[in-house]
Amino acid sequence: MATQTTLAPSEHNLMERLTTFFTSRLGVIIVGGLIGFLAVFLQNQGNPPNMGLCMACFERDIAGAIGLHRVSAVQYIRPEIIALVLGAMISALLFNEFRARAGSAPIVRFLLGIFAMIGALTFLGCPWRTMLRLSAGDLNAVVGLLGLIVGIVAGGWFLKKGYTLGDSRQTPAVVGMIMPAIMLLLLVFLVLQPQFYDGGPIFFSQSGPGSLHAPVLLSLGVGLLIGFMAQRTHFCTVGPIRNAIFKREMRMFNGIVALVVVAFLTNVAFGQFKVGFELQPIAHSNHLWNFFGMVLSGLAYSLAGGCPGRQLFLSGEGDGDAAVFVLGMIVGAGIVHNFALAGVPDTLNNAGELIVGGPNAYGQLAVILGLVMCIVLGFTMRARHQA
Repeated sequence: MATQTTLAPSEHNLMERLTTFFTSRLGVIIVGGLIGFLAVFLQNQGNPPNMGLCMACFERDIAGAIGLHRVSAVQYIRPEIIALVLGAMISALLFNEFRARAGSAPIVRFLLGIFAMIGALTFLGCPWRTMLRLSAGDLNAVVGLLGLIVGIVAGGWFLKKGYTLGDSRQTPAVVGMIMPAIMLLLLVFLVLQPQFYDGGPIFFSQSGPGSLHAPVLLSLGVGLLIGFMAQRTHFCTVGPIRNAIFKREMRMFNGIVALVVVAFLTNVAFGQFKVGFELQPIAHSNHLWNFFGMVLSGLAYSLAGGCPGRQLFLSGEGDGDAAVFVLGMIVGAGIVHNFALAGVPDTLNNAGELIVGGPNAYGQLAVILGLVMCIVLGFTMRARHQA
């Protein structure tokens, strides 16, 4: 159900001009570049290294904060995630694009969210962090990017062969407001920091990546701005790659290029650029599992209809199916850390020798099973809807 607002003719014309601008190639480039700058700026202001904005990592931290896992180093309610959803909601309401809908294979989307998180935490980053790691000189991101592209191409092939999760249906407006309401509740938890029982949630890391964060108000402001603009441009880090490969359509891809270029220049300016594979911040140089982790993520994102950032923006504009995917990723983070499936960063032993990180045997098995399940879904969902 759309929320309609009556506008004066002059206001309507302004809205139309803004929409035309934001969806133009120049508009997409400007938004992509601004995202690249703001993400690196957040890192400079306290967010973890090479992790100014990472949907998977930040949703993992939220999962830890509310007790879905108990890894003390990654527990924090990330205000950026909250603000991305609310910024997208504000944009959708202002431009009469808030439409409550749901019902497109929700259980499949939930599973895809889990698989996407398994792949992302094997690599240690979502597509957004892949671009940011690349812009900071982490060459492991090149391996991850290649895996992401392979997963996206595989997902595009399934789409060309008829894969579909079916159509969503219009629902009462309250359904579309559920995810923004959840984000507002998380914001209350972040501000008040309640402890529901002795030794219980809400948890906040005292060390490790979860303890590193920019000031809350800054993170909220940046998240609101990015959520607003990304909703206007339909910014995504998966769909544009697929369209560039299959359709030679480059308009949205320009936004990704702008993100990487501006983030690179900003990293250089802030002295945060370091080229190499080994001992990169919160990363490992196990190339095989960097590659396959992102193949799994890329395939899961493609089958679900967009990258994790895009899913957050869609959930803010009333898409209940995207909200289910987001919840699947958050639950998936709990599963990954409770069963020790995540990749481990590179370290040095006492002799100063490199210990290459990556997932353990169980994590490797989880990636393989995730790939098998996604391939099965790719074939069977196509068969079911073509029957």
